[in-house]
Amino acid sequence: MKLSFDTEVEEFRAEFAAFLDANLPTEAEAAERSRSTAHLPEWARRWQRLQFDEGWLLPGNPPEFGGRNAGVIQQFVHREELSRRRICHSFNPQGVGIIAASLLSFGTEEQKHRWAVPILRAELTAALGMSEPGAGSDLASLRTRAELDGDHFTVNGQKVWTSGAHDADVLLTFVRTDPDAPKHKGISVLIVPTDTPGVTRRPFASYTGPDHKDFNEVFFENVRVPAENLVGPLNQGWRVANGSLGHERTLMWLGEAERLEAAVRDFRPTNALDKDWYATLVMDLQALRLLGSAALARAARGEQDVPALSVLKVFGSEAAQQALEHVLDAAGADGLDHPAPTAPYHHMAFDDDSASWFHRYARSFGGTIAGGTSEIQRTIIAERVLGLPRR
Repeated sequence: MKLSFDTEVEEFRAEFAAFLDANLPTEAEAAERSRSTAHLPEWARRWQRLQFDEGWLLPGNPPEFGGRNAGVIQQFVHREELSRRRICHSFNPQGVGIIAASLLSFGTEEQKHRWAVPILRAELTAALGMSEPGAGSDLASLRTRAELDGDHFTVNGQKVWTSGAHDADVLLTFVRTDPDAPKHKGISVLIVPTDTPGVTRRPFASYTGPDHKDFNEVFFENVRVPAENLVGPLNQGWRVANGSLGHERTLMWLGEAERLEAAVRDFRPTNALDKDWYATLVMDLQALRLLGSAALARAARGEQDVPALSVLKVFGSEAAQQALEHVLDAAGADGLDHPAPTAPYHHMAFDDDSASWFHRYARSFGGTIAGGTSEIQRTIIAERVLGLPRR
């Protein structure tokens, strides 16, 4: 089967490709790297702002929010072209893809222009304050409290794994505003500027080494947040959470397809056992693209299919992880080698081509966690696809 698009869609793709050819920063311009997912070097701010101004940042948005009212299929080929060329359209992915998108879906007009537009234009960066100690996959168990006192909320509690928080200007923060309500019902969402008194951000290192710090602990001690910073209705934060992760999940499978394609491209089997699982890898890649294309067609018809996205999320992330595990095993000691990152920035959208197989494999675990863990996705599939009882 060969998938193709109509002339109008391919003309859209060609226009975007021409924009990229004419405007991509050079390797010399992009020499300064981002130090976290909320840090934007000046060249990266200029690059993101240019995309916003030309309608290529999020083409499905209206022009005033960095788009051109593109349809679902056009949005797909936009993302596909970025994936194919391995281009980062923003070095603050959660700010653009989740936080600004959530503000545009649930925020007031004032919030859209005060917060979302500056995030999209790279004038501000944002981090997502969801996970807590004891409330990671089970977001509804969060315990950070926000008490309404006149025209302000007073926030107390802790977040963890907050990517880029130490470099972010604002946090989209999920808080409990009604401790007596069922746990899914008493949650609200606040925009919290990180320079607010009482906010403490503590970055910590990951396996990538002490010099690379993206994760943070964030502490809130009697933090006063204006009530006008409430995003969506009071105590209706669960709707915002589902919408936030929905923005992240819609085309997430493309990133996993890119990882599978990289494994197909960069590894060549040398014995019968390797050839057997390599064939499975190729079939998994084709299956993922076909399932993704079917989901895309339903979305283009206006159908919402959350269970299908869960199937894609589980299958894509786990297939990529299994493939990279096999590659690492077959590569042996050579798979542990860590070459210096020499690829130009536009080859670093999903994985650094120059990274070791171990590095790629270790990073694959993020795919089975971010945007909803495999365990949570299996629960959705069990209940909403297979119709199994909750117990």
